Amino acid sequence: MAETGISNLQQRIAVALVGIPLIVWLTWLGKGYFFMLMLAFALLAVSEFHRLLSVRTVPPVLPWFLFFSFVLQLNFFLPFVEPWVLILFVLMVFLVLELFRTEGSSIINVGSSMMALLYVNVAFGSLMEIRKMEPMGFSYVLLMFVCIWSADIMAYFGGSHFGGKLFKRKFFERWSPHKTWEGFIVGCAGSVLGAAAVAYFDAGLHPAFTLFAGLFIGLFSPLGDLVESMFKRDAGVKDSSSLIPGHGGILDRFDTVMFISPLLYLYVFFAEAWNGL
Repeated sequence: MAETGISNLQQRIAVALVGIPLIVWLTWLGKGYFFMLMLAFALLAVSEFHRLLSVRTVPPVLPWFLFFSFVLQLNFFLPFVEPWVLILFVLMVFLVLELFRTEGSSIINVGSSMMALLYVNVAFGSLMEIRKMEPMGFSYVLLMFVCIWSADIMAYFGGSHFGGKLFKRKFFERWSPHKTWEGFIVGCAGSVLGAAAVAYFDAGLHPAFTLFAGLFIGLFSPLGDLVESMFKRDAGVKDSSSLIPGHGGILDRFDTVMFISPLLYLYVFFAEAWNGL
C-alpha cells in the first residue's frame, strides 16, 4: 500500500511539473492558444460528464454533447450570437430528441443533460471571458490558478498534519469524508498567501482587490471538489476517467477551477463596474 501511495504521488508531481508550466504558458499567449486549451478541456470534461450521466440517466449520444460544446466555446471566443440564443437552441434540440426516445425519465434525461452541458461550458467559457479582459486578463487567470493551487497544497498538508486535532467534526462528511476543518482553514490561508505573492510580483493588480480575491477563492474552492464528489457518488464511480496519471480525469483535476471561474468572472465584472462608477 505504501508503494502505491508513493507511486501515485510521484505521478501527480510529474504531471504537475509538465502541466502547470504548459497551462501558464498557453494562458500567457492567450487568443487562439488559450481558446484551444479551453476547448480541449471542455470537450474532455463533457465526455466524462456524459459517462457519469449514462450511469443514472439516458442522455443523447455523445456527439451531440461534443458538437454543442464546440459551438458554445467558439461563441465565447468569437461571439456570433447572444449566449442565451445557443442555450435556447440546445434546449429545443434536446426536447425534440427526447420525443423519439423510450428509455428513462424524459424530465431527468433532458434536465441532467442540460445541466452537464451548461456547467462544463459556462465554467470554461467564463475562464475565456476573464482572459479576454485586457490588459489584466492574464493576471486575473494566473491569480485564480495560483490561489487554487496554493489552497490545494496547503489544505492537503494542513489536513494531513492537523486534521481532527482542533475540530472533531469533518468539514463535509456527506460528500467528502476525508476533508477536515483544519485543512479548510489552512487552505484558505494558502490561497491568501498565493494572492499576496501574485500581487507582489504584479504591480497592475490592486493589493486589496487581490487579497480579497485570494480569500474569496480560498473560502469557495472546496465547494468545487464537493460538487464533483456529489456527481461521482451519484454515478457510483471513484474518478471521472483515468486520463491524467495520478489525478483521474479533467473533472477530477479541474473541478475547483470549473466552480471558481464563473464566480471569479462575477467578482471581476462587478469590481471593475464599481471601480468605473
